[in-house]
Amino acid sequence: MRDGHIHTPFCPHGSRDSLEQYIERAIELGYTDISFTEHAPLPPAFIDPTPDQDSAMAIEQLDLYLSTLNDLKKQYKNDIAIRIGLEVDFIVGYEEETARFLEEIGPELDDSILSVHFLPFGDQYFCLDYSPDMFAAMVEAFGSVSLVYEAYYQALLQSIRADLGSYKPKRIGHMTLVHKFQKQFPCSATMKEQILHILDEIKHRRYELDYNGAGVQKPLCQEPYPPHWIVREAMKRNIPLVYGSDAHCANDLHQGKDMMIAEAFFA
Repeated sequence: MRDGHIHTPFCPHGSRDSLEQYIERAIELGYTDISFTEHAPLPPAFIDPTPDQDSAMAIEQLDLYLSTLNDLKKQYKNDIAIRIGLEVDFIVGYEEETARFLEEIGPELDDSILSVHFLPFGDQYFCLDYSPDMFAAMVEAFGSVSLVYEAYYQALLQSIRADLGSYKPKRIGHMTLVHKFQKQFPCSATMKEQILHILDEIKHRRYELDYNGAGVQKPLCQEPYPPHWIVREAMKRNIPLVYGSDAHCANDLHQGKDMMIAEAFFA
């Protein structure tokens, strides 16, 4: 019973639920191993394109985040294994800054995830999972939903191939996050060739996949990240799958998991 993707009150777009609330809820649900993976501070030169610029933890809070979790890790050591982690953004054009950050913070971490949330277009960036309105603006800029999907999967492939140093995260976060608004913005292309190529790259590098339950609860998605056919392809390649609730409040823990396991393993 492991959850490898949990957010915290340090997340500026999350809830104010305390770390203790997350931990106690995880214990109540029977989890024995959890990773807190707060959104890592963004590169200083990068301008967060969301209206409130609240995509990630502030750099000024990083030390407090680490010290607080180290204390809780000791406090709950007899009840649950707590891993201290970060969800690190791969941002095209900011690879060197990200590598430097990982070199500094890597020794402090037990776990980490590498995710793509931001896509460049010309001299601007979009946050692809922020809102349907921002996704619509992306579709207008790129020219079609299919072109947004292609750009996302190309950035994801770049993230897998990127040299980010010895502390690069080995788990790829919610690899189909671009599907978040698919009920409103359906994609006419299957992207199967690109997705299978990405899985082969993950297999080649011996990385893991974040098997993320958040999409199950999103009304315009209604499937995990990634969906079941991709999970089955990952299993064929013996790619490790790590369940992640992607919880942003304590009640989000375990979201989607029962359905995900039933369909991935028994369908």
